[in-house]
Amino acid sequence: MGKHVSKRMAAALAEVDVTKSYDLREAAVSAKKTAKAKFDETIELSLKLGVDPKQADQMVRGTVALPHGTGKKVRVLVFTKGEKVSEAQEAGADFIGAEDMAEKIKGGWFDFDVAIATPDMMGVVGKLGKILGPRGLMPSPKSGTVTFEVAKAVKEIKAGKIEFRMDKTADIHVPIAKASFSDDQIYENAVAVFDALTRAKPAAAKGQYFRSATLSSTMGPGIRLDCNLLANQFKR
Repeated sequence: MGKHVSKRMAAALAEVDVTKSYDLREAAVSAKKTAKAKFDETIELSLKLGVDPKQADQMVRGTVALPHGTGKKVRVLVFTKGEKVSEAQEAGADFIGAEDMAEKIKGGWFDFDVAIATPDMMGVVGKLGKILGPRGLMPSPKSGTVTFEVAKAVKEIKAGKIEFRMDKTADIHVPIAKASFSDDQIYENAVAVFDALTRAKPAAAKGQYFRSATLSSTMGPGIRLDCNLLANQFKR
């Protein structure tokens, strides 16, 4: 017996040619069309990279400022003390604290999306590594979330700066937009991510960098991207 497909999924699949590899602009348009749910679905980019994740010099990690933001309200926690507290407040941080916030997290509180810490607080935050690390919430100098420039960091994250990081299988998953965005906004955010990924390509990586890539809405089918076209569009 064949697998049952809901009317919503059937309608979404009707918008996609599963035998085709799309160029990025076509995929952006199709991803929006396949978002048939009653909520504002997230548009996500999923990739497999041509690097060896076991090699330290082939890690792919970085940040990118999406020109149109993510469409999601980002809750920012700042670990800091003293004069930086008012700076964080004025920049729009949702939660600010030091040891008190660390204790809340140890107790199971995770009502935030990004954590920022001033360098002088890493003695406190470092003890949370085993808790925050697996959740992707640990502040890091590489992602710009360990910094004395608190206001700048908070504002950039609120405006749409996101982090991408390759996992142990050389995969990357990045939310790039909402289905309510225009076709151009989805496309331009996707371009920004691919530009950032291209800049982050390790010098030691050989061969095809983008091995596979798909664009999809939360409840929609994956739309396969043409990796040859991506390689031509995004060059170092």
